[in-house]
Amino acid sequence: MSEQETYSLSFLQLLAQQYPSIQAASMAIINLSANLTLPKGTEHFISDVHGEYEAFSHVLKNGSGSIRRKIEEIFSNTLLEHEKRNFATLIYYPEQKLPLILKNVENKAEWYRITLFRLIKLCRVVASKYTRTAVREALPDDFAFIIEELLHEQEGLENKQEYYQSIIDTIISIDRGNAFIVAMARLIQRLAIARLHVIGDVYDRGPGAHIIMDRLVDYHAVDVQWGNHDILWMGAAAGSEACLANVIRICLRYGNMETLENGYAVSLLPLASFAMEQYADDPCTQFAPKETAEEFTTNELRLMSKMHKAITMIQLKLEAQIIQRRPHYNMADRLLLDKIDFEKGTICLGGKEHPLLDTNLPTVDPDNPYALTEKEQFVLEKLRLSFANSERLQRHVRFLYSKGSLYLIHNGNLLYHGCIAMEPDGSFASVQVDGEAYQAKGFMDRLDRLARQGYFASDMEQKQYGMDAMWYLWSGSHSPLFGKEKMATFERYFVADRATHREGKNAYYALRDKPETAVKILQEFGLNPKTACIVNGHVPVEVKKGESPVKANGRLIVIDGGFSKAYQDKTGIAGYTLIHNSYGFLLASHAPFESTQRAIEEELDIHSKTEILEANYTRIRVRDTDEGRKTQEKIHQLQALLEAYRTGLIKEQ
Repeated sequence: MSEQETYSLSFLQLLAQQYPSIQAASMAIINLSANLTLPKGTEHFISDVHGEYEAFSHVLKNGSGSIRRKIEEIFSNTLLEHEKRNFATLIYYPEQKLPLILKNVENKAEWYRITLFRLIKLCRVVASKYTRTAVREALPDDFAFIIEELLHEQEGLENKQEYYQSIIDTIISIDRGNAFIVAMARLIQRLAIARLHVIGDVYDRGPGAHIIMDRLVDYHAVDVQWGNHDILWMGAAAGSEACLANVIRICLRYGNMETLENGYAVSLLPLASFAMEQYADDPCTQFAPKETAEEFTTNELRLMSKMHKAITMIQLKLEAQIIQRRPHYNMADRLLLDKIDFEKGTICLGGKEHPLLDTNLPTVDPDNPYALTEKEQFVLEKLRLSFANSERLQRHVRFLYSKGSLYLIHNGNLLYHGCIAMEPDGSFASVQVDGEAYQAKGFMDRLDRLARQGYFASDMEQKQYGMDAMWYLWSGSHSPLFGKEKMATFERYFVADRATHREGKNAYYALRDKPETAVKILQEFGLNPKTACIVNGHVPVEVKKGESPVKANGRLIVIDGGFSKAYQDKTGIAGYTLIHNSYGFLLASHAPFESTQRAIEEELDIHSKTEILEANYTRIRVRDTDEGRKTQEKIHQLQALLEAYRTGLIKEQ
């Protein structure tokens, strides 16, 4: 079959509108074919940032060490170590670093000249993986023509040397040196990374999830694999009251109100008023915030404790209502308020009686424990409207839907945040939904669709079904984002026996070290186990205990190494990131990030240890990527059009 016969005449006629002649189609084929030979762009993988915006921003700026490695390659024999640090910091933080450097520079014109030429030299290297068109699209408007000229300077042509020197001298003489350096630094940062993959959990714990989301929205090429904390905020934005209650409870539990109140302008005043009235004389000791910042006063902490208890009781009721209306979730074991003996102040769990740590439960009706009081319903409605009317939150959540999913297959690799629910024997767990069994990929696809339905559906019954599924993703026993048997929220607050707090992990976490597990999962998703890799987050790698992030003989890589400060005592490091360039995979483990101020003033980059996980004997080219396969398909279409022109089937325009 000829290329022409592969495509319909109507399709080729549409294509002819874009390429109206033999010459136009031929030039496009030549350009696209050449693009296939370029090296693959660098992919940057990051996971479980948990609101730590300063560390996230720094890793984004330095490309997990990619820029510093380029500086070493290019200037290893011409710059001293402190000069390389200084140059790297200038690229990461040009606006802040420039004034500090210039304070100590006598001959500013000479410094500008040297620095600009170094930036141009570095930029040429990072731009070499891209076509001129792609680089042109990335250029800042103010200096687009000038940068393009300098990047394609032909140093061997003597008659051009004065021209290029004149450009640099003029930039300096008209006092545009600072602006040009900032533009070049940002361009280098952008070109150093072709695509960013966020393997879940932007939200909770740290104070700046909203700031991170602003950066992601503006990032040039990014995708997000939803984490359990992300889906919770997405559910809250959609209108799920159970998700909303969980979001507020977690913020209060960890004394982190920055994102909720200042980032998204969600008013907690109705909850505060209700809590003060309901628990006026209750110290709410069990609900004192953990890991609180020092700026909270005693009175503020007391109020937060009361609010924390109030929203927790609301949450427990709302979750029970979902469990009761969705029996196929098989979560009846989490219906606990009706197991309380209010006279004795105890609860029966697993056939054993436990005393309650807190018996003051004025909002719980023993005869109807899961019914909300009238005042609780009033508070919930106010909170729901506050989430719904937060323009910034809604913008961020829509971005997570447009750029995100439960899993992603990209360039032959499988990316997901949590797990693939499995049984102890290594088989995929099967979940019954509406009389149909789902497992592994099929279950992920079903839940992904329901999560979108929960936000976008106009039919209220469908929307409620989707919102309930989002809550299930947060805490369901077979949820691929949660990965545990239960969420022991009630037990952690009300029962002293730590045995009741245990949340057994899904069998996946015991099985994922085995090569056969990775092979089974990759085959389930239609990938070649010999070449594909799984990139996973969610559960921090306990490096202090000797755990390795590389599992299943290199077929599965876990990159949650504890970005959040809350996890760093447990993990011993401050996060893993992964780089996949045209030479293979590089795993970077990071030491804790001190602060942006120290990074700028003392040139303290995050100390990172890089390990080569996979080195390719032949460099990976664009033709080996998803983008390359799309380009090849476009070439086939153009070849068919060319044949149609030459056989007279279609006339040139």
